[in-house]
Amino acid sequence: MSEATQVTYDDVVAWITAFAGSMRENREYLTTLDSAIGDADHGINMDRGFQAVLGKIGALPDRDIGVLCKTVGMTLVSTVGGASGPLYGTFFLQFGATTAGKEAIDVTTLAAGIEAAVAGIQKLGKAGPGDKTMLDALIPARDALKEAAASDAPVGTAIHVTVAAAEKGMLATTPLVARKGRASYLGERSAGHQDPGATSSYLLLKCAADTWSDAASAGTDN
Repeated sequence: MSEATQVTYDDVVAWITAFAGSMRENREYLTTLDSAIGDADHGINMDRGFQAVLGKIGALPDRDIGVLCKTVGMTLVSTVGGASGPLYGTFFLQFGATTAGKEAIDVTTLAAGIEAAVAGIQKLGKAGPGDKTMLDALIPARDALKEAAASDAPVGTAIHVTVAAAEKGMLATTPLVARKGRASYLGERSAGHQDPGATSSYLLLKCAADTWSDAASAGTDN
């Protein structure tokens, strides 16, 4: 996808579908991470939510990325337990608000959508960088994507830089002491464990990169 300048509606559907598969594949892994510092249900909840999403997105009447993402967000809020439902629901609701009425989006709009999503999560969760949450993956990803958009990078380049930043942020949560969420109750004992929310957030962006790259290699020019 090195020459692609846009992400289409079908690309976004493929991304969400791939992430649902990733949540099924990584259900036990995420739950194991969460068992160390949380309620041991992150993988279970995310898998349940995105299986419900798959049942919703195939019946949408319009090819509107905003409607698609808002449908994902509302489904997650109504089906995912714990903090994950509201937080991931907010991600997609805010991303959907930014992309409303669009059948395709460029890197600038993609960056604006991620920025709005991150802002929504920050407002809801009252967390910031270094608090050992999903934001430790999403904030550096947002910043990398904004920089890529400012330099007019094509979609493939932009999303791979974004994923690399998210992965670095995810790995950096391991030594942190949690300051927000269930993990914060453990205090110093929360150090030494990778944050499950940051991990699923990294996987969300990785699925975008993998899916859109696969589309490009198959000859799709978005």
